[in-house]
Amino acid sequence: QVQLVESGGGLVQAGGSLRLSCAASGRTFSSVAMGWFRQAPGKEREFVAAIIRSSGNTYYADSVKGRYTISRDNAKNTVYLQMNSLKPEDTAVYYCAAARRTFNSASMATNYDYWGQGTQVTVSS
Repeated sequence: QVQLVESGGGLVQAGGSLRLSCAASGRTFSSVAMGWFRQAPGKEREFVAAIIRSSGNTYYADSVKGRYTISRDNAKNTVYLQMNSLKPEDTAVYYCAAARRTFNSASMATNYDYWGQGTQVTVSS
């Protein structure tokens, strides 16, 4: 069984920074890609960022481009999301996700097979 455990969420003022971590564990786990999604109250889950394990290529939603950075440590099976210049509209539950197979679109939630439980990020104005 594969488990994804997020950490690093919390309350921060607008303009501040947070760093989320997602540790993956499980027997013979090897993801093709890992991503971050978020869901604000009353809204649908949306893509935030993704990173491809083999190439290191990264993808970002337009709303976070230039402010967020996704990175990974393959040896530790951990992916990070550095969030800078946070805005109140970034407030959401952030979910880590992992994909077992290659895909054409990193932003589609249906391409990911495993999900974490989520971590709350709250940005106050």
